Amino acid sequence: MIAEAGVNHNGQLDTALKLVDVAAEAGVDAIKFQTFKSNNVVSKFAPKAAYQEKTTGTDETQLEMVKKLELSFENFRLIQNYCDQKDIIFLSTPFDLDSIDFLASLDLPIYKVPSGEITNLPYLMKIACLDKPVIMSTGMSNLDEVGLALNVLRDNGAGTVTLLHCNTQYPTLFEDANLKAMLALKERFGVTVGYSDHTLGIEAPIAAVALGATVIEKHFTLDKNMEGPDHKASLDPQELKAMVTAIRNVEVALGTGLKEPSDSELPNREVARKSIVAKRNITRGELLTEDNLTVKRPGNGISPMKWFEVLGTTANRDFCEDELIEL
Repeated sequence: MIAEAGVNHNGQLDTALKLVDVAAEAGVDAIKFQTFKSNNVVSKFAPKAAYQEKTTGTDETQLEMVKKLELSFENFRLIQNYCDQKDIIFLSTPFDLDSIDFLASLDLPIYKVPSGEITNLPYLMKIACLDKPVIMSTGMSNLDEVGLALNVLRDNGAGTVTLLHCNTQYPTLFEDANLKAMLALKERFGVTVGYSDHTLGIEAPIAAVALGATVIEKHFTLDKNMEGPDHKASLDPQELKAMVTAIRNVEVALGTGLKEPSDSELPNREVARKSIVAKRNITRGELLTEDNLTVKRPGNGISPMKWFEVLGTTANRDFCEDELIEL
């Protein structure tokens, strides 16, 4: 489970460190940020997304907004060190080539490709050359685009690639989540899959795990009322912890896939199953028929599956009503 801090630090190191605290307390495996140099990522002519205009207004450009959310490379070194102290994996998504080089110097265990870079050939080649496992989000993409990006990664030396189904609308409507598309990615490309979620609440990521997601990524914040583009579509600390608990429970509940009774339920067989018993008093030598036999609990006698083997035999002793039949 990856707790996506993203830019919910609002460009403040102390807020970023508090997000690490929350993620560690919630019990996720990793916390992920976003590393970028604003001028390398966004042109001065780039408009805001509609959801960004809704959450941050229209008085500034996308570039002006993003600059407020930028942390320095040195800040990320400090955050990584703090994550080590908190025993949580530090990850960050690079959004430009300089940021890839910087994150490579931190020797991250996994590199994350965001949905917006899936058609960025130079970016994909540079990520692949790091020769590390890659997680790639696939928002806004069709299968052909995903396939092209996956081939670039594989052809240029990337390690194991995990594909995350994703919808990039903040927040994503449930009818647009399309969780079954995750299964289409797995079937088409033969890779491990997961889900990067932008719906409100925790239902969708829990369902994704039940469907077979091996990675869950979910935005969280210290406070949904903070200023910034992503806070309102993020989980608060209590919701993050609830999601982690629910997903861990689902992981355990999925089990082995073998259909067999658990050790805990084996004692219930005798209580809940039934046996062939005397419907009324039966005397020794009497023919056993449907008139004097029935099926009742407990299940520690002759199984009703042997009904026709018992019919037509004779009683080997007297039986009182409800007594287990013996042959």
